[in-house]
Amino acid sequence: MKCYGKIAAVVALIALSGCQSSGQKNATPIDPEMDRCGASELQHYVGKPLTALENLRFEKTVRAIPYNSTVTMDFNLNRINFLGDQQGNITKVYCG
Repeated sequence: MKCYGKIAAVVALIALSGCQSSGQKNATPIDPEMDRCGASELQHYVGKPLTALENLRFEKTVRAIPYNSTVTMDFNLNRINFLGDQQGNITKVYCG
């Protein structure tokens, strides 16, 4: 009878060991079609001011979008968009 308790404990430990995280920051796979502009590699700009983009050069077309501004609705997956908040900080980097 005691043997069954030990076996159950070992099985429970093995099952729980499969719940460990892989240590990756972004486990969500990136769709290459939706990331044609390379926005996934520019996520480190989130939280920085929109003015940080002024002296930078990008290979792709870039659009800095201040808070509550009007933009065209054309969808271009090769364009990088930097969306700003009320304080002028970048909140989102995406293709479109």
